Amino acid sequence: MLFVELIRKKRDGKELSREEIEFIVSGYTRSEIPDYQVSAFLMAALLRGLNHAETAALTNAMLRSGKVLDFSEIAGSKVDKHSTGGVGDKTSLILAPIMAAGGVNVPMVSGRGLGHTGGTLDKLEAIPGFNVNLELAEFRRVLVQVGCSMIGQTQDLAPADKKLYALRDVTATVESPSLICASIMSKKLAEGIDGLVLDVKTGSGAFMKELKDSEFLAELMVETGERMGKKMVALITDMDQPLGRYIGNALEVAECVEVLRGRFAGSEDLVELTLELCGWMFFLGGRTLTKDAGRTLAQEIILNGKALDKFRDLVREQGGDVRTIDDLALLPHAAHHDDVLASTDGFVSTIECERMGIASVMLGGGRFTKEDAVDPAVGIVLHKKAGDVVSAGEALCTVHYNSAERFAQAKPVIANCYSISAQNPQPRALIHRVIQGKSN
Repeated sequence: MLFVELIRKKRDGKELSREEIEFIVSGYTRSEIPDYQVSAFLMAALLRGLNHAETAALTNAMLRSGKVLDFSEIAGSKVDKHSTGGVGDKTSLILAPIMAAGGVNVPMVSGRGLGHTGGTLDKLEAIPGFNVNLELAEFRRVLVQVGCSMIGQTQDLAPADKKLYALRDVTATVESPSLICASIMSKKLAEGIDGLVLDVKTGSGAFMKELKDSEFLAELMVETGERMGKKMVALITDMDQPLGRYIGNALEVAECVEVLRGRFAGSEDLVELTLELCGWMFFLGGRTLTKDAGRTLAQEIILNGKALDKFRDLVREQGGDVRTIDDLALLPHAAHHDDVLASTDGFVSTIECERMGIASVMLGGGRFTKEDAVDPAVGIVLHKKAGDVVSAGEALCTVHYNSAERFAQAKPVIANCYSISAQNPQPRALIHRVIQGKSN
């Protein structure tokens, strides 16, 4: 095949065959096709779109570019969860030990934060000693031993995605729903899972700001996963304000541990979403007959202490300091903290979620580029969220920081994230829609 002809074909809006897409992916993975030609193809795919069959073929080709894990010898079903990312989005740290304690295996390959969104790997690394860079054999051992394991993408899993994403990032082709779908699904399906629950965010702090765009992406990923023989469900969830009360890696770990201890006060939205995700994961994994029964089981596992025990096991088996789970003072702590105060009486009407995430990165809690170092101790603790009553001079949030210069830059950004009005705002639903696969 001549690659230039494939560029021309997609440029003209024609459908590529499975063989042609496999030729593109395999050739680029082996460095046989130059960046400039693949860049042209990616732009054509963005502008002209890929249909569902092309998206499934691209996902499969990217999946097959590396190892596909096989955990069939491990007893029990294997189910994972993927979130499209947001601010304060920390459900993975709570739901993985819940699922493991309930008899469903969770082999989770996660990512780091970039831009305003947080990353699961950065949160886990806030636990002293926790190793997210396990070899695949060690990943398997921890999964067998604990029932869950959480690592970063290895060189062996979907290497085509790593190359293509790096190119998309610098060619303004990240936004294509089909390319997003193929990127996410190729990595997740390489985990050797039986089912996948998707948490597709929508709102000011999400990658997809509009509900219709989030729904389109969710439907595309559900259909693609089903074409690959997986049980699928997607929840469209709200990210118009941060999830939970804590933003920042060590702070979010502390909030997760408190939830695992059964202390839900102040984190009700985080608990609600986690229980819903667990309910669907237990259902897809065949552990319960309904989602609601799975949700009830998840809550029982938290309250009887088994989930916290599993989290300790996970931390221990991946090299982390287990003492931090029982003594949160051993987690990284910032040297300074200061409050952001309300300027007037009223109700918190909105929190500009993306800007709040950016402020956390400005403090050092995330990265604007992949090379940036992350300070695990810094972040923001929210005292007021949308709908809460506030008085002038009352603390809206507390900022934890190590650099006075960074704090001075971030504080006005944080203050401007809050809008206060005389009227109580209409509450937004936490879960906007559930999209089930046809095989469920």
